[in-house]
Amino acid sequence: MIETRAPGKLFIAGEYAVVEPGQPAVLIAVDRCITVRLTESEGAGRIHSSEYGQAPVVWRREDDGEHIIVDERPFDYVLSAISTVEELRSGRGASPRYFDLEISSELNDSDGRKFGLGSSAAVTVATIAALDEFYRLGLTLTERFKLAVLATIAISTKASGGDLAASTFGGWIRYSSPDRAALHTHREAHGVVSAMSCPEWAGCSARRVTPPSSLDLLVGWTGSPASTEHLVTRVHTPAPERHRPLKSFAAESHTLVDDLVAAFDADDAEASLTTIRSVRALLRRLSDSTGSLIETEALHDLCEIAETHGAAAKPSGAGGGDCGIALAHSRTEARTEAQTILSGWEAAGIRPLDLGAHREEGEIDEF
Repeated sequence: MIETRAPGKLFIAGEYAVVEPGQPAVLIAVDRCITVRLTESEGAGRIHSSEYGQAPVVWRREDDGEHIIVDERPFDYVLSAISTVEELRSGRGASPRYFDLEISSELNDSDGRKFGLGSSAAVTVATIAALDEFYRLGLTLTERFKLAVLATIAISTKASGGDLAASTFGGWIRYSSPDRAALHTHREAHGVVSAMSCPEWAGCSARRVTPPSSLDLLVGWTGSPASTEHLVTRVHTPAPERHRPLKSFAAESHTLVDDLVAAFDADDAEASLTTIRSVRALLRRLSDSTGSLIETEALHDLCEIAETHGAAAKPSGAGGGDCGIALAHSRTEARTEAQTILSGWEAAGIRPLDLGAHREEGEIDEF
């Protein structure tokens, strides 16, 4: 049996802007994961996951052995990951084989509700890692990431890939996105093998950053799920009944991400807190200008409680629900403040999540 794990993620800064090619964001891979267990099978493959209910998804190959058939199931991220790796496997001349996948997640609560930690990205990355080992493809981490992007944009080109980068590389990273629409078009025309090294990756990058040692990350879950794709579409799609978009948003977000990375690199806690506050203010202006509810009442409470006790806080990701984050001083005399924040969140109906950074996974190659 092959077992692989991929962590979830949280956006620290740069959300919404990062969907534009070349725009940066800062993310953290969290120490909760999705696990994929792969075993070889014969005649058919099965995917066991709570996402599919009690019965597994059963897949087979067409007579040519290359194309996968799935009966009466929607095309989702796991199946897209399988199809993408299978195309690469075929292009490299490896023989097709059947396999079963068993998927389990730490990114949900006990009732199965998602925390908004990027489960779709994590399961895509873990599936690709398992198939890489199964077929002995010898992929680098960057090649796995690229396959994950290609698999994801086969479903939605709106996905920035930031969550995939965090799930692949671990730790804290600064990430900028490629032109996914151009990548998708290239794959459709020339296939996966060509798309892995095509010029359309220009502008995509990832590098490690380390937050100040004197700051701790606090995470609160509002209990309300949010649709990232719906919110991103609403913000980025003009409509006559909507307010005018904030034209300077991308440029301001880029500057703030660079400011945050510089503060992290300099181990400057106060500059980091100031920048997080500025990122929150920018997201609130984006919300006002587009008529989209990014900072819900629960997220507003989360931020204000944290601010009252000296921390800097903001929604994480698209907002509209899910999680908020706070950076709080971790020095001894301030630890009671962090606990006060967590207690305040609980009193407001916000669930603190015990999350830390997932370990870094090897080197990040050039794109």
